[in-house]
Amino acid sequence: MLALWGTLFGVSVWLEVVYHFAGYGWTAFNPIFGLFLTAAWAGVWSLLIGLLSGRMKKILYYVVMWVPTVWTCVQLVYLRIFKQPLLWQIMVANGGDALTNYWREALTAVFRAIPLILLLMLPAVGIPLFCRWQGWRMPKYGSLQIMRSLVLILCCTAASVTALEIGESLELDYYEEYHEFYDPLTVAQEMGVAPLFHGDIAVCLRHFVADLREDIQSRDYVPVAAQPVEPTQFPAPQETVEPSAQPQESEEPPEETVSIYPHQYALDYDLLSSLADNDHQAWLADYIRNQTPVNSNEYTGMFEGYNLIFLTAEGFCTYAIDEELTPVLYKLSHSGFVCRNYYVPLWSTSTSDGEYINMTGLIPDGQHSLQNSSSNAEPFVLPAFFAKEGVHSYAYHDNSLSYYDRYLTHPNMGYDFKACKLGDLSEAEWGDKVFAMEGAGQWPASDYNMMVATVPEYVNDERFHVYYMTVSGHMNYNFTGNAMSAKNKDAVQGLDKSEGSKAYIACNIELDKALGSLLDQLEAAGQLERTVICLSADHYPYGFSDEEYQELAGKDLTAGKDKFRNTLILWNAGMEEPVYIDKACGPMDLLPTLLNLFGFDYDSRMYAGRDILSDQEGMVVFMNRDFVTDSVIFIEKGDITTWLQDENGNDIVPDEEKDAYLENARAEVKERYKFSAYILEENYYSDVVQAMLPDQGGT
Repeated sequence: MLALWGTLFGVSVWLEVVYHFAGYGWTAFNPIFGLFLTAAWAGVWSLLIGLLSGRMKKILYYVVMWVPTVWTCVQLVYLRIFKQPLLWQIMVANGGDALTNYWREALTAVFRAIPLILLLMLPAVGIPLFCRWQGWRMPKYGSLQIMRSLVLILCCTAASVTALEIGESLELDYYEEYHEFYDPLTVAQEMGVAPLFHGDIAVCLRHFVADLREDIQSRDYVPVAAQPVEPTQFPAPQETVEPSAQPQESEEPPEETVSIYPHQYALDYDLLSSLADNDHQAWLADYIRNQTPVNSNEYTGMFEGYNLIFLTAEGFCTYAIDEELTPVLYKLSHSGFVCRNYYVPLWSTSTSDGEYINMTGLIPDGQHSLQNSSSNAEPFVLPAFFAKEGVHSYAYHDNSLSYYDRYLTHPNMGYDFKACKLGDLSEAEWGDKVFAMEGAGQWPASDYNMMVATVPEYVNDERFHVYYMTVSGHMNYNFTGNAMSAKNKDAVQGLDKSEGSKAYIACNIELDKALGSLLDQLEAAGQLERTVICLSADHYPYGFSDEEYQELAGKDLTAGKDKFRNTLILWNAGMEEPVYIDKACGPMDLLPTLLNLFGFDYDSRMYAGRDILSDQEGMVVFMNRDFVTDSVIFIEKGDITTWLQDENGNDIVPDEEKDAYLENARAEVKERYKFSAYILEENYYSDVVQAMLPDQGGT
């Protein structure tokens, strides 16, 4: 009994060790929970094998040996491509499209990982051969072996549960990462593939149960973004300078004061609390009630009545910008609002999560947040606010209509969404949502061709809001498997850089051409002066290794969170001088910032992000609960704290206040995580709408 159990357990440990060192190197590893978990499962499988006989015994034995081996190989290859673990929902929802679009990347990664794959397969191949050579036969369990196996399974299961309970009671990081703030990358790195598998299944089940509870199929729901809502009314604004009872005479005209008021709705908090039917909803009601709203500022309403074109740029980063090679990107990024401390974190589902945080101002919850939002009420996204003013919202993508379920998610937000390919959808049902574009079958497709094909659809509207998800900057970065890199190869041949760096810049030349075409068409239609362009990345180009990315950047990126520094474009042709912003900021701040600039009446408490132009301190939150503020860079693993300094070389936070500051900041990060996860999981905006007073657009 122990021999069979020990063999299966040993194979699991071997897979975990090889995966960890091949994927993460000599980084910290917390194996306690994972070891007990795999020991329990080894006991289960050894018991089942021992109970069977004949051919079924052998079949199950080989299944138990090979399925974890193949799964670990797949996880390792996926990690080397996407810098993230493979999650179940990715396979279920996007497996077909992924094979269609990313087969080149997959083949390249498999080829490069062949030595590691062979190492992972060594026990599955070698142990059966050794057993046959030694004449060892798998045992047939009797009553004693069955009892021993059951005791072993129960003890290992109890030990794994105890490990989690201890983590919860002591508020240890590994419990939070696995259970409270599920972080697939950290779980895989520190706990192993088996805990990742279990955590992933738990997340899927949680969303499944939430969907059942919501009973989506039976409710009469129309996306809130598409519903006509009366404009909200704020209380009378408060003046920043109170006028005296008797104004004093002065030869100079009085200074113009800026009206300051809180960005918040009037809510029936008692009703909001009464709608809560679980702890998560009760927590959200209290959180919103006690949250300090963000105030308006001197930029409030600066672009009121303007058009907005918002782009999520695939794999975009600062190092794609070159004054000669990408002149439009250079112009837009060096004028308008220039954020000098803008970070774009990498999330579990990379592009999909990058879109989600850009479009919602919420932190992704660890697994396909955008797709999981497709049946939720979305009353506080951009199309909802533009719809209140009678403005139509368009969305375009130069890839498949079905990928990441955008044909569901984007219309749910209020966009009229179109793509250049159907994907796996029916032509009869969805054919009218495909726009004709030259080179639609290329990989990646041309952002420039997308602009040529789509801008005429809306540019002559009286007013419009448009969202683009680009694709030309997608990896792999070479001149053989990337059509846009090959198209613009001649332009980068003179660069003193590696082939990968040149290919990356070359494919982003296509994005630059797209923006140039967009601006030209706007100007020809007389719309340029009254259109705002906002562009942010979905993630940095993770297709590069750290060494390759630093070669592209031409500098060291190992300090703090420098790898995630990026460029935000927030531009209007009418801005004569750039506005420089040194506040720490990121994609979760974009939505509230745009709502403020466009003069929309909104509630700042409905987002994890904050208006970049407000007087609140900046904060960028990363997937593993690292964060950057205006005062500190904090890395959770190892408690690495870098205190930032003022212009005089002094720490911004005095020494005596640092402990309290850090404690409050870490608590704030956890609250923003929890807020975002619960909003998504509970479909909570629907409760908020019910609690809005009638003159706020509520019911």
